[in-house]
Amino acid sequence: MSIAAIQFPEIDPIIFSIGPLALRWYGMMYLVGFVLALIIANKAADRSQGLWTRDQVGDLLFYGFLGVIIGGRVGYVIFYQWQHFISDPLYLFEIWKGGMSFHGGLLGVLLAIAFFARKEKKTFFQVGDFVAPLVPLGLGAGRIGNFINAELWGRETDVPWAMVFPNDPEQLPRHPSQLYEFFLEGVVLFAIIYLVCKKPRPTGLASGLFLAGYGLFRMFIEFFREPDAHLGFVLSSLSMGQMLSLPMVIAGVGLIVWALTKSSVPQPVVQKKSTSKAKGMAK
Repeated sequence: MSIAAIQFPEIDPIIFSIGPLALRWYGMMYLVGFVLALIIANKAADRSQGLWTRDQVGDLLFYGFLGVIIGGRVGYVIFYQWQHFISDPLYLFEIWKGGMSFHGGLLGVLLAIAFFARKEKKTFFQVGDFVAPLVPLGLGAGRIGNFINAELWGRETDVPWAMVFPNDPEQLPRHPSQLYEFFLEGVVLFAIIYLVCKKPRPTGLASGLFLAGYGLFRMFIEFFREPDAHLGFVLSSLSMGQMLSLPMVIAGVGLIVWALTKSSVPQPVVQKKSTSKAKGMAK
């Protein structure tokens, strides 16, 4: 295949360093996503008629951040580098070498939500619905970090916007699949959930939309993304990312159906809770 592909500029992954300490673009993108989530969550708490406080938002995001980091790393090692881990268990702690899994991070966040919900006497889906609009912000920022790092590139293609990534040993024109993921998993998914959360809705709907939406978008984009070289296709033409996303779609669709059918006339959560002194979920 011979086309005039866009040459990806080589960008130093380190923004600046002071002695042994270095600030990397990838870490900066996670920080950007965290700050955006904090701003939106605080605004939602301010509109919740006292059902959420900014202190609770800070605690929730802190637990969620730990869930993303710990779950993301453990998930990557288990799902994508199991053989490496078996031969070298300390590899689990070598975070500086890179390697994070969204699906592992999701499991970590679910555990964080369960812990926070029990601590604050809220239901799991009340907290999950509050978190759902925030996650795409971090996802989108993380995909920009992947793009800057010239990693997780797409499959060979002849589209006019094909790129040649410097880390690609074959130097083939490829889909910039990181940008596809940024747009669908970040921008589009955030817009869908945010618009739903602005209106009265049954509890669990926002959580279901996130699970189903991310799962569908990820499965679609995986058709343009190069499978991990050491894994290839796991089942027929399906990648590991697609296999891990399929349960999300099933669970998300089931949760949406449950949320829409559990009440004939869904009422906004804030109205239900504002008639009592319970600590309910507003968004």
